[in-house]
Amino acid sequence: MPMIAVDTQFGRLGIEETDGAITRVVWDGEDDQPDSALLQEAAAQMEAYDAGQLEQFDLPYFVAGSAFQKQICDVMYAIPFGETRTYGDIAKEVGQPPQPVGQACGGNPVPVIIPCHRVLSASGLGGFSAKGGVETKVALLRHERAAGLLI
Repeated sequence: MPMIAVDTQFGRLGIEETDGAITRVVWDGEDDQPDSALLQEAAAQMEAYDAGQLEQFDLPYFVAGSAFQKQICDVMYAIPFGETRTYGDIAKEVGQPPQPVGQACGGNPVPVIIPCHRVLSASGLGGFSAKGGVETKVALLRHERAAGLLI
């Protein structure tokens, strides 16, 4: 699948497109030019986010997986910049237990654009499945000046 790479303060992020939608963001991604208009826009938005000039990505995305996985990703996408939710908050919103919500958050294929880093456990930061783990989650939250009580 076509991918563009963007160097950010959080690492080199590869953004992948499939059939006109963003389907994956990975750390240490490779740039396999030529890039589509969507990948160029995704790179521009990622650079603006990295520079503190963008708070909400406006890109079509597609999450492969169950209806529940897609639902959790849509709920995470709607969490505003600089705000956080807990797994329990999302669980109440969707009427499911927190544990599967946490698993769905960890299975987010489009981190940063779908801001799973904004989801915390009831007792702290929770996990982060991307490269760098919780340290990367902390860096993203600091960038957004979020969760000041925890950081």
